[in-house]
Amino acid sequence: MSVVADAQSPESIATPTPHSVLERVFGYASFRDGQEEVISHLCDGGDALVLLPTGGGKSLCYQIPALVREGTAIVVSPLISLMQDQVEQLLAQGVSAAYLNSSLDTDVQLDIQAKLQHGDYDLLYVSPERLLQPSFQALLQQITVALFAIDEAHCVSHWGHDFRQDYRMLGQIKTRFPDIPVVGLTATADAATQADIQAQLNLHSPLVYRGSFDRPNIRYRVMSKYKAFEQVVDYVRQQDGSGIIYCNSRAKVDDLNAKLYRQGFRSAAYHAGKDPDEREFVQRQFLNDKVDVVVATVAFGMGINKSNVRFVVHHDVPRSVESYYQETGRAGRDGLDAEALLLFDEKDAARVRQWIEQGENSDRNDVELQKFAAMEAFSEAQTCRRQVLLNYFSQFSDSACGNCDICLDPPKMVDGVVTAQKVLSCILRLSQQASTQYVIDVLRGKQLRRLQEAGHHQLTTYGIGKEQSDSYWHNIINQLIHQGLVRVDITANAYLRLTEAARPVLKGEVALNLAVPRLEFKPDKKAKHAPANYDRNLFVRLKHLRKVLAEEHGVPPYVVFSDATLVDMASKLPTSTSAMLDISGVGQTKLARYGEAFMQLIDDYVNKEAG
Repeated sequence: MSVVADAQSPESIATPTPHSVLERVFGYASFRDGQEEVISHLCDGGDALVLLPTGGGKSLCYQIPALVREGTAIVVSPLISLMQDQVEQLLAQGVSAAYLNSSLDTDVQLDIQAKLQHGDYDLLYVSPERLLQPSFQALLQQITVALFAIDEAHCVSHWGHDFRQDYRMLGQIKTRFPDIPVVGLTATADAATQADIQAQLNLHSPLVYRGSFDRPNIRYRVMSKYKAFEQVVDYVRQQDGSGIIYCNSRAKVDDLNAKLYRQGFRSAAYHAGKDPDEREFVQRQFLNDKVDVVVATVAFGMGINKSNVRFVVHHDVPRSVESYYQETGRAGRDGLDAEALLLFDEKDAARVRQWIEQGENSDRNDVELQKFAAMEAFSEAQTCRRQVLLNYFSQFSDSACGNCDICLDPPKMVDGVVTAQKVLSCILRLSQQASTQYVIDVLRGKQLRRLQEAGHHQLTTYGIGKEQSDSYWHNIINQLIHQGLVRVDITANAYLRLTEAARPVLKGEVALNLAVPRLEFKPDKKAKHAPANYDRNLFVRLKHLRKVLAEEHGVPPYVVFSDATLVDMASKLPTSTSAMLDISGVGQTKLARYGEAFMQLIDDYVNKEAG
């Protein structure tokens, strides 16, 4: 039986139950939807597949059974950073945990293995490669294994968006340890992937829990991409707190970060081309709130459990809805208000399709093209974005969410025939040999040497759109592309070409509705899911205290307490031990480590306000 103890808090749980562990170790009064059912099933020795959104409480689904069942839970994780983050948070809760991977010195690895043999750990995190090593398998045969947890289980499936060959062999675990419960956990799996995970992991009559994929605190926004850097700067300046900006290439990451840094932002770049020590440094700076914005490729994020990320920006369109969902899910893990912005450009989309088509595995290419088509459909949607997103994961919803750009600022549809004819005529008069920007330059009648040298200032379409901005025409052209009237020829300098469907529009033979372009951010809309009333001034002071204590203990601030926990404190004003234990996220160990300092600050603040 596991014993949870802490050097500063010698109390232990003699006969732990799921509820007692939840309250005394993790500081929560009740389970979230689905958690109790899964935890009870695993505690009883059954297998399970758990689908919960990022921040939805997946980790507790195996961490609590690990503390209730005899022995050590072996957790398979795909990234070193993910292991480190999970272990750091468990240690802060007073749980005996460790990770074993190639980043550790040989002597440290041997010491961990010796402690594992002695039963010193409640949880041990390993990579799939480590788990399948014959020597490690032999070691596991000598100890009591509580359960096996396969995190990011979508990596096992060929149908998943992040398939990894080393995950494919994990089905051996159930064969070699048939009586030990195995649980697969993921936030991103469509129906085909879910079925494949169960088959590949050899799960025996598993409990399958499909939680809601909805993250109601995240507001989804999509904007037509026209001047990406200016758009990013404008957006980030409006944000309060830390965020992540995703780009599709390393060069773009470095360029955008350099520009943001010169603009005065506390930013840093992260991608797989950087030295491991540099990547580790950037991650630590971000976790410790010393960097506000990380510009990154998708190499960054899976191991980031930072609860107070307030925004995620996609500078470029992701390759799948699963990737988009997983990456946006890194915002608002504390349940407080967060935002996800996607800058969408059809030229970017055409490039992504070309990359996918050039892949070596034709079967895999077909899967990825289907997934990317769904991502494009989300980006181009004129209906509630959350409905589109949830419907993709077979969570059908017939009501709008009220917390996405479409719901908060519905597109105004107007008769677009004349507007479209201006664009289509201009493309035609340029012999379909011009890029989007060149077409716009002609429409707006710009005094540019290249236009005059080509004689394009004499075209009948020259200047017919001068009353509107570049961004307006970018948006209109993208809508014409979305409606199938224009296509981008990625094989010929991204020139715009007319389709057959453009002919009846040019002749005025059919009706055409277009959305009035959205050209600027509207930060004044109130968040639908704003947190409960709390004292903002006290919250700021609590955050400062958290930062001081985090530096003293050598951990990221959110490991001390999440923003959500501080909001709860600033609302309920706990000044006694019992009141502090009623705060969400305050367990026995954290009470012993940090409680006194926070209660003293709150008490002083309340007395000062009263005086």
